[in-house]
Amino acid sequence: MVRLILTRHGETSWNAKRRYQGQTDVPLSDVGRRQAAALSRRLALREIHAIYVSDLQRAFETAQIIAEPHGLSPVVAPCLREISFGDWEGLTYDEVQARDPENLAAWLSTPVDVAPAHGETMSQVAERVKPLLDTLVRDHQGQTVLWVTHGGLLRILLCLLLELPLRSHWKLRMDNTALSELEIYDNGAILNYMNDCHHLDHIGEHIT
Repeated sequence: MVRLILTRHGETSWNAKRRYQGQTDVPLSDVGRRQAAALSRRLALREIHAIYVSDLQRAFETAQIIAEPHGLSPVVAPCLREISFGDWEGLTYDEVQARDPENLAAWLSTPVDVAPAHGETMSQVAERVKPLLDTLVRDHQGQTVLWVTHGGLLRILLCLLLELPLRSHWKLRMDNTALSELEIYDNGAILNYMNDCHHLDHIGEHIT
């Protein structure tokens, strides 16, 4: 069995403004750094054997803050990048609706196989993360591993692990620095909990 802990990076200024970030390399905001510090304190006494992280700076900085009490160096895994939103990155939903209504309608109706212009489909994201899942199961038996990544990728990943259709992606909520945990066995995965943000209660910065 492998215990997999999942978290989303801390908040950025684009999160606060509800802009599509995708693979644009937006840094953490001050709120995001405080969220990451709160999560680091929560995880400080957990045994964690390895940390894998997206190469985008908002995720990498979050991982560094978490890793410090454990003396670990996060392993950079570009396959953990957020889904690419292509031409929509930097825009709000309302701006996309005004500028690209036909593509938006197609994407909303068939997000698994339709991509924003110059972006990725959910199917493509699922395919790029599968090899890292194979590595996890092969190299980390009996260990607890943390992945620090992005909201869209995490929802797709949970669909893969729980054998849900990718179209169920939007039914899963992933807040900034929320924790989810699974036990991965040879015959499937068990979800222990999802989107737990209790570590943010005392700092008053649980961003929704």
